[in-house]
Amino acid sequence: MPLPRLPFAFPPRGAVLIAFCALYLLPGLIGHDPWKGDDVTHFGVVYSMLDEGHWLLPHLAGEIWLDSPPFYHWTAALLGWLFGFILPLHDAARLASGLYAGLMILCLVGAARHFIGAEAARGAALVAIGCLGLLVHAHETQPAIALLAATAALYYGLALLPQHPLRGGGIAGAALGLGFLSAGLPALIALGPLLMLLPLISSHLRTAQAARGMLAALAMAVPLILSWPLALYWLHPASLDHWWSYELAELRTSPNVPLVLWNFLKLLGWFAWPALPLALWTLWKERRRLREPRTLIPLASFLILLTVQVVFSDPRSLNALPLLPPLMLLAAPATLSLRRGAANAFDWFGMMTFTLLAGLIWLGWLAMVAGVPPRIANNFARLEPGFVADFSPAAFAVSLGLTFAWFWLIFKSPRAPQRGTAHWAAGVTLCWGLLMALWLPLVDYDRSYRGASAALKAAVPTGSNCIIGRGLGSTQRAAFHYFAGIQTLREGSRAAAQCRLFLIQGTAQKEVLPPGAGWRKIWEGGRPSDRNERFRLYARK
Repeated sequence: MPLPRLPFAFPPRGAVLIAFCALYLLPGLIGHDPWKGDDVTHFGVVYSMLDEGHWLLPHLAGEIWLDSPPFYHWTAALLGWLFGFILPLHDAARLASGLYAGLMILCLVGAARHFIGAEAARGAALVAIGCLGLLVHAHETQPAIALLAATAALYYGLALLPQHPLRGGGIAGAALGLGFLSAGLPALIALGPLLMLLPLISSHLRTAQAARGMLAALAMAVPLILSWPLALYWLHPASLDHWWSYELAELRTSPNVPLVLWNFLKLLGWFAWPALPLALWTLWKERRRLREPRTLIPLASFLILLTVQVVFSDPRSLNALPLLPPLMLLAAPATLSLRRGAANAFDWFGMMTFTLLAGLIWLGWLAMVAGVPPRIANNFARLEPGFVADFSPAAFAVSLGLTFAWFWLIFKSPRAPQRGTAHWAAGVTLCWGLLMALWLPLVDYDRSYRGASAALKAAVPTGSNCIIGRGLGSTQRAAFHYFAGIQTLREGSRAAAQCRLFLIQGTAQKEVLPPGAGWRKIWEGGRPSDRNERFRLYARK
């Protein structure tokens, strides 16, 4: 029996495109514990806001935390408060990343629509969904996603400036201000020059209307930028000095800029796929019209952002995130203008890659649940000792539906310029959805501190009122605070002198003893899958 025709226009548009974006954003936001890394660290800040009321001056597990301004964490805490009665608190808070990722896509679509046209706007959304580097970070508790939304909103505001100066200026100014409140001084250094320099290099932004829009942008941005620092100065002046010193210290320059640039470019080769090659095609095709706003704005933004990241940061995935929105906007027109041979090759590469990857995900799930094939099952057992997979009818049904929808799409979608981009975005959504449906228990078992925290809590003697900590990072402190209600004290502090318990993070190969005599080990543990990270709890004899 042949497959019926697709029940929607292709490439997807309108409500279908919105549903497509939701299908990409929602899996992975809920249904799992806070995971090791930024996810549990930033949730720890949110948890301290809700549990202890530290809204203006963020805390993490009992200590002041000023790595970034708190706007993203405010949003996550508000969503946790609103939806915490129907979702676990960490899941409700993580919705903030989905909100800002969705806002980024919406603003990119708006900017592309005003710069290029409606069809290119759909291409911008599809490129954003298909971008490999965005996938994981958009589904963790991560304030960098708010900076991406601010960057895209700035483009949208600049796109509106010539025809709607006050509205465009207001949006651009709000984007700059909220970008600062989410990421701090790096956001001003990255986004501010774009707002200031564009009128000098673009004749479209040197009109009287555009000037009024720029003034509106400044009038909106300045109060937002000053709001949190002034409140902090009024209530916690010493903490303002500490935050400012931290911001300036983080702006240290890289010792080898050419090497860092090369490493960033190598990282972008896969991290920004497929936005980077499509953006390069746009630049080649528009090489005689580079001063037009639709090319000039994202190109200037990318160059400014790349310069800032290369000079002030290390070449790792989190620092490459701000480079994605300008590449996505540059890539949008290329989704319509690729030559037929390149478009067909891109389409076939996407279909074959994601079909094969989906098959491997299904094969891994079968090995976990049924033990077949035995070699793969044994590999899982060795990598995740103690993990037992259960068959979930709901996860199986969802995964079967996603797989059927994928084959229906690739076999029945009509020829169209954006076919390859749509298939790539659908393939990313398919494989992410399969991972979150079939492999989520395994990933949760590997990345969560719930079990280790419960074991630590059970080992703490009744009546103990404080624990000294050594070697614990922000991730571990946040996890123990949330899962076990344990806040450790810094070694050497006045309050720690009276503690009779000492928690040390070390390795499985080397045990680090507390200072002085009279300590005995009462517990040792860690996450089962981590053969390096070990926690040891000592008590005074």
